[in-house]
Amino acid sequence: MAGQMASIVRPQTLDRPSRPFLARISGNRMMAGSLSDALLRKITVSNKLDGKDVEAIRNLSIERRMTGPREIVVHDGERPTQCCLVVEGFMFRAKTTFDGQRQILSLHVPGEIPDLQSLHLRIMDHDLVTLTSCTLGFIPHEALKRLNSARPNVAAALWRETLIDAAIFREWIVNVGRRTGLARMAHLLSELRRRLEVIGRASDGAFRLPITQAELADCLAMSTVHVNRVLQELRREGLIEVERSAFHLLNQPKLEELGQFDPHYLHQTPVS
Repeated sequence: MAGQMASIVRPQTLDRPSRPFLARISGNRMMAGSLSDALLRKITVSNKLDGKDVEAIRNLSIERRMTGPREIVVHDGERPTQCCLVVEGFMFRAKTTFDGQRQILSLHVPGEIPDLQSLHLRIMDHDLVTLTSCTLGFIPHEALKRLNSARPNVAAALWRETLIDAAIFREWIVNVGRRTGLARMAHLLSELRRRLEVIGRASDGAFRLPITQAELADCLAMSTVHVNRVLQELRREGLIEVERSAFHLLNQPKLEELGQFDPHYLHQTPVS
């Protein structure tokens, strides 16, 4: 059983998946009509913007760049002059110790700007890495500063996004520091489902997450063997179904209860 389970979570996307399973997530992939669309879709989850704010964001100077999976986009110690917007795909932040041990600090979904803090903190204190092949949009710091000066409501929205990012950081610290392995995994999957659902990339508890068990281990401060056992147990309990890069949370209320998940820290209610 362990050998079989070890192969269910792979870095590549789905290959010949079962039709009933994929039917639940077939409509989730939303290609952005423009680079700014991804940002607008995400930022309006928690913020109210008027027409001029939206127009100003659409007029941002954004450079498109395609990347492969597991590429370091910004290195620890680098001095970036632009911010990176996730348009398609997943990214993560990570720190690596001197002896080569990596801790993944956060996962990032389309519409997020994981290095927004570089606008005010000149030196990166972690790596920003693509988890999957990505479409990225690079926004010059100067363009963002002009936008913030011209549109105070947008500046407040970006500040709120940074605060929500910090709230997620705090929850991740509690997760890896105080919860059991089962609860850690249940919490992570519950959080990702909520974050993906509001941007139209999860439906009925089903979503794509092309991640390896080793990467899950780095997210949850667990060994890959422990990750494998936890996934097996969640499957045996009928709480999740996993097929390669597709996850389906079969009993979301029970999974959230197991993970001690309270969605309030995600602040998914728009405010002015």
